Amino acid sequence: MSDSSTSPSSSRIEPERVRALLKAERADTLARIASLSREYDGIVEANALVAVDDEHDPEGSSTAFERSHIASLRAQARSSLDDLERAAQRLDAGDYGLCEDCGGPIPEERLLVRPAASTCVRCAAAVRR
Repeated sequence: MSDSSTSPSSSRIEPERVRALLKAERADTLARIASLSREYDGIVEANALVAVDDEHDPEGSSTAFERSHIASLRAQARSSLDDLERAAQRLDAGDYGLCEDCGGPIPEERLLVRPAASTCVRCAAAVRR
């Protein structure tokens, strides 16, 4: 028998399994952030050694693009980390597995692939339109 304090959706996936998935995703995300930060710092450091005029140097625009691209990837990874933290909070509150938009259950398959998912497939698809 399931505990009535847990949501119907979260009772399908054991909380321990969810915590393990969130922990693994968090570790991967932190490693990605660290790697991107090292790459970004390396680009900045390499450019500091050379007098680069981005406007007139043919390589300058690609350096600026690369720096911007890595900064964007790092920001996305940090956003993913925030999503994982919110998912852990929802798990603790007993709201994990419920769509934040419609309140319906998030399919178990979606949660196994995206443990930080906060919306069901229908609501997530509606946002993309």
